[in-house]
Amino acid sequence: MAWRIEALDEAFLAQARTQGVDAQGQPVRRVAANGGERLRDGLCRARPGEGLMLASYSPFRQSGPYKEYGPVFFGVEPGGTTLPALAALLAEEDGYLREEMALRAYDAGQSIVEAAILPLARIQARLDQWADRADIVFAMLRFPAYGCYALRLNRDA
Repeated sequence: MAWRIEALDEAFLAQARTQGVDAQGQPVRRVAANGGERLRDGLCRARPGEGLMLASYSPFRQSGPYKEYGPVFFGVEPGGTTLPALAALLAEEDGYLREEMALRAYDAGQSIVEAAILPLARIQARLDQWADRADIVFAMLRFPAYGCYALRLNRDA
């Protein structure tokens, strides 16, 4: 079984870019990149001076105790690029991700069923283990220091 990467919801991006409103109904912030900010829409890092938006986002699809919102950066304009493959993201220790990431597994009710902080080199092995578990519906990678959302991994049926 493979895992399919999900960056940011397209409806959220359209609303934020055209209406200037985030997932909580708050105004988005427009900022110029310092360089190195992690762009959740393309799973890459920003270039200095690039136009960015900062907004509140939730990768969850239903209400519940684990549903949370957090800050995400994304480009002012759609990038139009294909998302990188998971293997490529996990191979780049100085790329979009970090050398260690928080990895969480969720069930159909969107509750956490397992979590770990792992080096990039061990994440795929854990995902392979979780692939055999019927109770795990999706997983998320988060940046460990602040707990910020990096990407969602859905089971590829």
